[in-house]
Amino acid sequence: MAKADAWGAPGGTVFERRKAGLRERGLAGSTRLIAEPAYRKLLAAEPLLRKLIPTLIVIFLLVVATLRLLSLLNWHDEAERNAKALLSLGAGELAASAGDLSAGDLQALLERVGRRGELGTDHVLVLTDARFKVLAVSPTSTRWHGQALDAIVSGGQPLFLFGERAGVMSVRVGGSDWYAAVALKPDGKGAAAVMVPQHAVFTEWRRTVSLNVSLFVLTAGVLLVILYAYFTQASRAQAADRMYLEAHERIDMALVRGRCGLWDWDMARGKMYWSRSMYDMLGYEPCEAMLSFGEVDAIIHPEDGNLFDLANRIVAREIDQIDQVFRMRHADGQWVWMRARAQVMDPEAPEIQLIGIAVDVTEQRHLALRSEAADLRLRTAIENINESFVLWDAAGRLVMCNSKYQQDNGLSDRAVMPGTARAQVEERMLAFASERRLANANGPNGGVTYERQLADGRWLQVNELRTRDGGTVSVGSDITQIKQHQEKLVDSERRLMATIHDLSLARRAEEDRSHELVELNRKYMREKDRAEAANRAKSEFLANMSHELRTPLNAIIGFSELMEQSLFGPLGSPRYDEYANDINSSGKYLLGVINDILDMSKIEAGQFSMEREEIDLCPLIKETVRVVSLQAAQKSITVETRIADSMALFADRRAIKQIVINLLSNAVKFTGQGGRITLRARNASGAMILTIEDNGCGIPKDALGKLGRPFEQVQNQFSKNHTGSGLGLAISRSLAQLHGGALKIRSTEGSGTIVSVRIPAGKKPTSPRQIKKAA
Repeated sequence: MAKADAWGAPGGTVFERRKAGLRERGLAGSTRLIAEPAYRKLLAAEPLLRKLIPTLIVIFLLVVATLRLLSLLNWHDEAERNAKALLSLGAGELAASAGDLSAGDLQALLERVGRRGELGTDHVLVLTDARFKVLAVSPTSTRWHGQALDAIVSGGQPLFLFGERAGVMSVRVGGSDWYAAVALKPDGKGAAAVMVPQHAVFTEWRRTVSLNVSLFVLTAGVLLVILYAYFTQASRAQAADRMYLEAHERIDMALVRGRCGLWDWDMARGKMYWSRSMYDMLGYEPCEAMLSFGEVDAIIHPEDGNLFDLANRIVAREIDQIDQVFRMRHADGQWVWMRARAQVMDPEAPEIQLIGIAVDVTEQRHLALRSEAADLRLRTAIENINESFVLWDAAGRLVMCNSKYQQDNGLSDRAVMPGTARAQVEERMLAFASERRLANANGPNGGVTYERQLADGRWLQVNELRTRDGGTVSVGSDITQIKQHQEKLVDSERRLMATIHDLSLARRAEEDRSHELVELNRKYMREKDRAEAANRAKSEFLANMSHELRTPLNAIIGFSELMEQSLFGPLGSPRYDEYANDINSSGKYLLGVINDILDMSKIEAGQFSMEREEIDLCPLIKETVRVVSLQAAQKSITVETRIADSMALFADRRAIKQIVINLLSNAVKFTGQGGRITLRARNASGAMILTIEDNGCGIPKDALGKLGRPFEQVQNQFSKNHTGSGLGLAISRSLAQLHGGALKIRSTEGSGTIVSVRIPAGKKPTSPRQIKKAA
């Protein structure tokens, strides 16, 4: 019990305090206040820190620059004071030591003083007489010897007047700034001066300033680079924080929507962390504090296991994972079924920590219970039916069967264990006396039906159907009585069928006679219509041909009689030549009419033979145009052709040539003096399109329907003087149709006519059968 108290178990003082704390936070209450997660507070404080860092860096740079600037200014002043003091002391010492020395001794004095080390190499030591004429100078490289010092130095008059009392002054020597100090000799017979260039005084200071500026710039640059890198990383960190926040929100939303929660169990400390979705599933207020072991155990149903025993097994390293279903108390007092799954993060670690998920399976649990009850009711119902029942899964394994199935097939309980293969079960079944598969009216998808006769003489009708999951369900019904009645019905049906057969023979004979009468009547009506059509065609033919044949025959007979009687003198006179020409032209015209009639008759009778071959259209059409061009030239008609250089067509050459000649002749015949005819030929969609356009007299709209019929001519004021049989268009249209094509006419009276012929290009046959079929 002491161990349970240490874990925070129920009954211990620690658990009671924690439970009271849970009630204060709302774990057992109904009011829910969602606490703000700690990561949100951290992310909210980070922008302020990012803004302070650049400000602190700038302040640091300003402070360092200010302090260093003050230090350098102080150093500059100190260097200036030291230089002036040294100049003043050096000038006084030279003035006191010079006395009445000769010129050589004066130079030696200057060199001795210059070697002491107080004065640098840049210092200039000068000794002058009373008129400030330079007697000795060091270093001698200055070349001031013998010159007036007050002429060399400008801006230093107080020095020459007052000497040491003037102190150290800034003067100009040769265009540059110098510091100079002058001391008069005690006897007034000369003076000593010590001078130094100002740039020499501050050389070290300027070098230090340059070094400090370089270091400051370098430091500032490094800090700016660091600051830039910081901002870059800060922006990346901000983006990462934002992504983390969005991912965390998505995870929280997914967990809440999926009725799932995360939990982390620290076994060493007895603490447990719940995600917000865990609190939502159980109806408690989310909090950031971790829950104790006893607080969680208090809301677990006591019948679903002991959390302490589970913890002891994990601590003892007996198990390293959890997969358990239990009930937890909801805030409203109800029990919620939860499935917890967890895994020890590191089994080798000294401190054990489990991380897992908990899923609300209340609905699945209730559904499973309802499904179990429904399955029990279904099994009871199947067991109590009078038919045998068996269910196989998609793999052909036994799912369930009733006792009726066992009795009909002589199977023991061990032979029908669930999961047994169908082949094994059927091997143990009693053999059937007979089996026959019946046809199913619903097709192959409607299942299979068998009629089986058992060894004891009973009959079963077994219906097998496919289930949606690919399994098979079989139901067997006892049809013994039906089969017995069926035998009696079969015998009665056999006698009835014999009677029906005799009646059907008599009825069939009557139907055959009726069909023969109907067929004879149909043939009679068809022959009657054909005879009437032939009579009409004969009448139309005679009516149309009476003029066409009579006119040339009268001309031939009349002119020949005149020539026979020699009414105009002997036959050699010019007048008879004209009659001979008329006779010749009338005979040719009559021959053409007869040829057209014969060709049309062959086509109508189906006796027109076609010899298909591969034709190059370009030379064929040009040859045809040359035949008609003579007639066109007599009327000054322009014939224009637009034909591709290479156009192949598999067709009858004579028929194609006749189509082109007929259409061109009609165009020339009905085109006036000086007209124009255009002939085009092109390939389009596997066919040859031949178009002949003229600007002749045209055809009336109401007469277009008559064109193409045998012996039909359209008479108007433009065409009444032209003769012809009227078979040209009919023959052309029939020849085009024999090739599988068509002929179309468009015309406007007074404007012209366009005739289009479309003939499929066809393919050259490669076998004797194809050649025979094409012919």
